[in-house]
Parts: sequence; structure tokens; C-alpha cells
Amino acid sequence: MPSDYLPFLIQAVLAAGIAAVIIGASHLIGQRTRRNAIKDSAYECGVPAEGLVRTRFSVKFYVTVMLFILFDIEVVFLIPWVFIHREFLANHIPILGPVLFFIGVIVLGLFYEVRKGALEWER
Repeated sequence: MPSDYLPFLIQAVLAAGIAAVIIGASHLIGQRTRRNAIKDSAYECGVPAEGLVRTRFSVKFYVTVMLFILFDIEVVFLIPWVFIHREFLANHIPILGPVLFFIGVIVLGLFYEVRKGALEWER
């Protein structure tokens, strides 16, 4: 029985070891400053930033991101159903009804969002 957990234990030890090595290397090699001058300076283009450093994002951006996450989670739920579809059919368990209901609810939500104008950037 304990040998069944050996792969999990190896993976957990490797993950913890890699995390410790990365954090240690960052601490040893990383930049150390008393002020945020290096952190706040321009990095990629070499040109000093103009205007406000912290700009506000539109609420539409966040709505679009939440909708993307919602429909991304839909795919995460559909993939296991695709893989076990044959097993359900072999055991005479109806799976098509719940899957179609789930997809229908998601499609109704998408139509609702389109009708409300959540995907329109400018009005």
C-alpha cells in the first residue's frame, strides 16, 4: 500500500525542491536596491515612461475576461465527458442529455451576454 504513494511522494519532493532552488537562485542572483528606482524604470524599450504609471482599465475589459474564463471552464468540463463517453455507453448510462443541457445553458448565457451588449467594445 505505501508503494502506491511513491510516485506522488517523488513528484511532491521534486516540486518542492525545484521551488526551493528557484527561490534560492532568485535571492542570490536577484537585484537588491533600497529604493524602487530600478523597479520603476523603463525596462523593455529604454524610453522613460510618460504620464501616469498606474492607469485604470475599463470595466469592459474585466467583463470580457470573466466571460472568457466562463467559457474556458466550459471546455474544461466538456473534455472529461468526451473521454468517458464510451464507458458511459457501455454501462448503459445516458450521458447525452446532461451534456446537451449543460451546453444549452452555456449557449443561452452567451446569447444573453450578446443581447445585453457585453461583447461590444464601443457604444
